Amino acid sequence: MRQPAQTATSQRQFRSSSGSSLVTGDIMARVSAVKPPSAAATWGKFDHTILVLQGGGALGAYQAGVFTGLDEAGVAPDWIAGVSIGAINAALIAGNPPEHRVKRLSEFWERVSARSLFVPPPALPQVRPMFNLMSAASAFTFGVPGFFTPRVPPPFMALEGSPGALSFYDTQPLKATLEELVDFDLINRQAVRLSLGAVNVRSGQSMYFDNKKMRLGPEHVMASGALPPGFPPVNVDGDWYWDGGISSNTPLWYVVDENYRLGALVLQVDVFSAAGNMPANIQQVQERSKDIQYASKSRFNVTRLTEIEELRGALHRVLDKLPPELLADPDVKRLAEISERGAVALVHFINRHDTKSSDYKDCEFSRATVTELWEFGYGDACKSLASDQWQSATNLGNGVRVYDLTA
Repeated sequence: MRQPAQTATSQRQFRSSSGSSLVTGDIMARVSAVKPPSAAATWGKFDHTILVLQGGGALGAYQAGVFTGLDEAGVAPDWIAGVSIGAINAALIAGNPPEHRVKRLSEFWERVSARSLFVPPPALPQVRPMFNLMSAASAFTFGVPGFFTPRVPPPFMALEGSPGALSFYDTQPLKATLEELVDFDLINRQAVRLSLGAVNVRSGQSMYFDNKKMRLGPEHVMASGALPPGFPPVNVDGDWYWDGGISSNTPLWYVVDENYRLGALVLQVDVFSAAGNMPANIQQVQERSKDIQYASKSRFNVTRLTEIEELRGALHRVLDKLPPELLADPDVKRLAEISERGAVALVHFINRHDTKSSDYKDCEFSRATVTELWEFGYGDACKSLASDQWQSATNLGNGVRVYDLTA
């Protein structure tokens, strides 16, 4: 891993081709000294480095910030799994060479936050909630540049069964954005494995579009992010798909279950936090409810992983007690294979920051909030890499460890 570069002013900026700044601020001065080599030595060697990205709309800017910090530290995923906005970020990363990934992320997030460029002065924090509310209202009314536009006429005036009757917004702008910013030929050359979670509208079954199993295009990314009733279902090879977050907002189990015999460093970035404070008003009730709802499968996945590894360890101990003459039995051999797995370190980054956007925080795309979320993610990644929290990791047995580095 390489040490993150620090300028003389310790100031970080991401700029588009137009020269306008997306993310500015004295970020490096706000985080402790970064020591990536210590993290690398502790995590050890793994067969794969996997990045797992949750759904969460505008909160995906936090994921972009975390990735930027990891990228500077030399952490390069060879497999990325995403759902919804996580699928879009995943495609932007996997669909560009390493030296262009942060730039493409920046271009996307600058584009979707272009309608609300004004940043409220820090001296007036009391105006921020109202400003964010107005920004969310703008997204609902006018859409988000490069992402989605309102349907005209609205769906209740459209012919029943037509595409216009199935959603409030048209996502064709997202298709154009993906075709501009993502190199799908590069994705399909499989330099980085890409897995995108969706749900079959008719069967209700989860589906992962995986470039190891099929060719991927913009439609697969759009299907993963087709959250109803806002966005329309997307047709992929004759079937219709909605947002994968309807079934599971965190694709952890897919990557853990897919290659359990191989060791993996799994970097999971959650934009919703299961843990939080007791609400004090109705807006906080709605926000807390949304956090729990969308973080629930993440918590379930870790719990299930714990239980499976405990059973795997028990099975291994039982097999060790069998007499030698039974070891050649086909059933015993099969159980012996299941009882072993590669070492796994699950590193958890969780967005626990308050942007004053209440329960509409996932649809609030103001430049102020996008910038802040990016800075939060970047700062959390840098602080986590410099921290010694992993020394108190939860040991699940069989070489599986969990690190919650943003607790």
